[in-house]
Amino acid sequence: MTTTRTRAPGRLAGIALIGLLLGLLLPTAAVSAAARPYKLDVAARSDFVAQTNFVQCVGASMQMMLNMIESGRDRTARTQLRLQKLARAWSGTRPDGRQRQGASVRGWAAGLTIEGGGAYMLVGTTTLDEALLAAAKAIAETGRPVGLLVWRGRHAWVMSGFRATGDPLTDPNARVTSANIYDPLYPHGSSVWGPSPRPGEALSPSEVGRQFVQRRNNTSWLTGPGGETSQLGGKYVLVLPYTPDLHARAVNTL
Repeated sequence: MTTTRTRAPGRLAGIALIGLLLGLLLPTAAVSAAARPYKLDVAARSDFVAQTNFVQCVGASMQMMLNMIESGRDRTARTQLRLQKLARAWSGTRPDGRQRQGASVRGWAAGLTIEGGGAYMLVGTTTLDEALLAAAKAIAETGRPVGLLVWRGRHAWVMSGFRATGDPLTDPNARVTSANIYDPLYPHGSSVWGPSPRPGEALSPSEVGRQFVQRRNNTSWLTGPGGETSQLGGKYVLVLPYTPDLHARAVNTL
């Protein structure tokens, strides 16, 4: 004869209620922890350097970025001109054969690496949110600033930090809510694109997006040695720091 024991109804109901409460509370606590706001800025306001003329936005942006990487490195006009010339030398020739006055994003990335700023690469994204998240991840991973190609490819900004809904390196749902921006043209701004933000000012994505827009989709201006920048037409273009070993591992896992 087999005897089957049953739980008292009241106790069973109590256990069920405790389990229900735990099931409701634990996911809420986990979500709250994952959604904790995250903030990071790798610059000081003293890192700002204005461009010395209306051409040298890339040279000035490089100079600011190097100051952020190596605190107080240099603020002189002489260094800014040298950096501009370096970036121009690595920019490649214009398709029409005319003399470059400015510098390209290729020269910007190459110049930073040559000057000891670490490895930088060019990245294009299809949306503004993707671009800001890529920038935030790169800053968090490397501790170095990001370059933004603004005004459809005509001007340079530096992004030194951000606020996000979570840590962009660990939270898959993290979203950037503001970006710290340095515009070498400050305080002049543009009559077409709008005023320059104050050095280090935190801008919302919509404020960033008024000037950081997709590069003009004119492929005749995007072809360099090997055609390596042609894919950037119509994209939000970033001069992105990266760690070579981590990047190589990520590529090899694809």
